[in-house]
Order: sequence, then structure tokens, then C-alpha cells
Amino acid sequence: MPLVPGMTYAHEHTTIDLSSLKNSEDTNLNCFEETVVEYRKLYQKGVRNVIDVTVRGMKRNPLYVQQVAEASGMNILQSTGWYQDKFLPAYIHEKSIHQLAEMMLEDIQVGIDGTNVKAELIGEIGTSKNEMTPRERKVFEASVLVQKKTGVPITTHTTLGTFGREQVAFFKEQQADLSRIVIGHVDLTGDIEYVLELLKEGVYVEFDTVGKENYMPDQTRLQMLKRIEQAGFTDKVFLSMDITRKSHLEYKGGLGYSFLLDHFLPLLREGGISESFIEKMMIHNPQAFYLTK
Repeated sequence: MPLVPGMTYAHEHTTIDLSSLKNSEDTNLNCFEETVVEYRKLYQKGVRNVIDVTVRGMKRNPLYVQQVAEASGMNILQSTGWYQDKFLPAYIHEKSIHQLAEMMLEDIQVGIDGTNVKAELIGEIGTSKNEMTPRERKVFEASVLVQKKTGVPITTHTTLGTFGREQVAFFKEQQADLSRIVIGHVDLTGDIEYVLELLKEGVYVEFDTVGKENYMPDQTRLQMLKRIEQAGFTDKVFLSMDITRKSHLEYKGGLGYSFLLDHFLPLLREGGISESFIEKMMIHNPQAFYLTK
């Protein structure tokens, strides 16, 4: 199912469980009712699509996500693939690239984990901080094979925004379709020259950690987006919040999903970002990227 008309949050996790590695129950986002309440709120504000990038190794739960979609009215696209090295299952080492590709193809063509919920994209596939480990490379190679076979888009995780250049170089070397790839978390670098370099290669980028000021001030995100608008790359940027913890939700006193619309977009407007660029980031760019090819 492609996107429906309306705004899109381009990088979220309706449910995700990283608690086994992070040793914190806060990182087990399994608050069904509270998530439905927030998604309904987004729906009332004009959001119609959520790109859910929860993959294997994050305790993905396709039926849970489907139930949230039904209860909230939100159109949620689900994904296939694996995350970064620390979260990769042991079989990544044992299986061949072709076997990994077959597992992703099954998610796309048949359904995720034996359900009838089909994956619409690959990722977030990840690299570690300043490196791509051999196991991560296998996942990336398998992802390119699947993209070539199906045309589905790829979305990536860069740890703290690092290694995006190298991801793009890898995709170019593998002759992947750069117009169907988005490099994630680039806002975490605070380095606009780096982001402009990526954009010049023809990939999309995500400013997808909006509101996470402990990583990067939103004021810096604003300044980076101003430079992108001046440089003329307004067609290649998405926005999102990457909510992954219970404490990120409103019921726990967190910012909540609506923060992007209620606080960040007004900040952009006050800072001189055009309405046309905001509309592109929230509506037109995701629509163009997630068009069924």
C-alpha cells in the first residue's frame, strides 16, 4: 500500500524492544493504548502516514502495528531487514547474502513473520559509529539485491549520523538506485557541509530526531535546513522524531509525537523556512519516495 494523501512521519517505531541490550524497560515501547491516543491526535492534525522502521532484532510485531493502524486510522508502512551490529542475530554470520535476501523477499512478497502483513520498504539497516562491520555489510549487500529485484526503497540508520558518506559510496559501488535510498539521522551530525555532500549524490536525507535536544539542539536543525533550502535541495528531505522509549510519550511526560507539528514546525517558520519547503518535507517528498515503482 503506498502512502495516502496527508502528512508523513518518515522514521518511527510503533513498537520496539531494545531492552535486552540496553537493560532498561523504558526501551520496551509496548504501550498500545497510549500509542493509539497519540496517533489519533496526529491524525486530527493531518498526519496520515507513519513509516515504521522496526526490523528483525528489535522485536518487531507486525500484527500489533496493524492493530494500532486500525484503531487510530493511520496508514502505517512496515519494513524488513536488520539493524546495526549490536542487535544482529548470530545467524547473520552463518547465512549467505542470498539467504538473507530471500528472507527479506519473503517479508515483501508473502508477509512478515508468517502474517499477511507485507513489508513495503527495507530498513532501517544500520552501520555502527564510524564503521560498517562485516556483518552489517552483509545486510547492506542483501538489501541491494532485494532492492534491485523489487524496487522497494531503503532507509538507513547512521549511528549518531556518522558513516553516511561511506554508506552512499557503498550503494554507488553496488549500483543501487540512489533515488530510492534515504540516509537516516543526518541531523545528529550538526554538520551541514556533510549533509549537502550526501544530497549532491542524489540520495534523500532524514532529519528524524526532532526534539532530541540532548543529542542536537533543534536550533541547529533549523540552521541546517535553512542551508539546504538555500542550496536548492528541498525535494530530498524528510522529518520525523524516532520515538523509541516509553518516556518519549506524553503519558510519561515526554515530548510526544505531536511535538514536531506543534513546536518544531513553528520554530522553522519563525526561523525563515518557507511554507513550501515545510510542505515538501511533510507531504510531497515522502509521497514521491514511497510511490510504488
